[in-house]
Amino acid sequence: MRRAFTIVEIMVVIGIIAVLMAILLPTLSRVRQRACTLRCANTLRQFGTAWQMYASAQQGRIVPGRLPRYNGISSTFDLGEGEEYRPRWYELLGAQIKRYATRTPIKVENDNWTIKDDFFLCPAVPDWTNSRNYTYGYNYQFLGNARYKPDGKFINYPVNAARVKAAETVMAADSMGTAAGHPRSGRTGYYADGTKDIFAMGNKGWSLDPPRLTASSDYADPQQRAPQNRCAPDPRHQKKANAAFCDGHVELLSLQELGYIVNPADDSVAALDPRASNRLFSGGGRDDDPPPVQ
Repeated sequence: MRRAFTIVEIMVVIGIIAVLMAILLPTLSRVRQRACTLRCANTLRQFGTAWQMYASAQQGRIVPGRLPRYNGISSTFDLGEGEEYRPRWYELLGAQIKRYATRTPIKVENDNWTIKDDFFLCPAVPDWTNSRNYTYGYNYQFLGNARYKPDGKFINYPVNAARVKAAETVMAADSMGTAAGHPRSGRTGYYADGTKDIFAMGNKGWSLDPPRLTASSDYADPQQRAPQNRCAPDPRHQKKANAAFCDGHVELLSLQELGYIVNPADDSVAALDPRASNRLFSGGGRDDDPPPVQ
């Protein structure tokens, strides 16, 4: 005669399974997080390679954060998929390796369009698909800021690769946008439709401000130019951010290791704190001020 399991035995088995799940689930979660971090680093590494390809193809001229406005609303460029209004850095680098963020480029200013190729996205935040509120930020202030000064000259464009110590200079990193300068409790969610909200995660994320700004420097969002609206990296990978350097290597670094000052009371990132250092952003290995807007 077959002997059935008793209720006690069943409960013991269930208890053992529960214990094993409690042990394994955190491990599986860490494995998934690690996989996201590595995939993100691989994307940034490819951007680094494309950065060097772009400079080589442009006789040493570095890719800017965004191409300049040369003809008002008709400032269009063709990356291979048709005319588009002022492509941003990641589109310019993607075109170097035949990857396109959009197959339907728009000839006028439009911050609503979303990225269709997963290559351009960070797997840790796969829903951050907006072209303006982008997941990775570029070191535009030191590597190529094609916004205009009042005198009609560019703030910092073009920049030649020969001026840059590639192994010591951050090219791009995970970005949280202008939410960085605000307390964590005051930050709002992400907008994939291009909504302009200075408190939102990812807002204006494509343009990464260096650690130390000045009263005369530019800001990621020039229409909301204020210390509390500064942009900074997003420590979305085990409290650190992936940062790609201009020579193509990628490091996982905390904001403090990158030179930023973070307020421990509310996680806001300071803009004008003299303790912050631009050494990893300036291009020369020095703590230089960002180029002034005047």
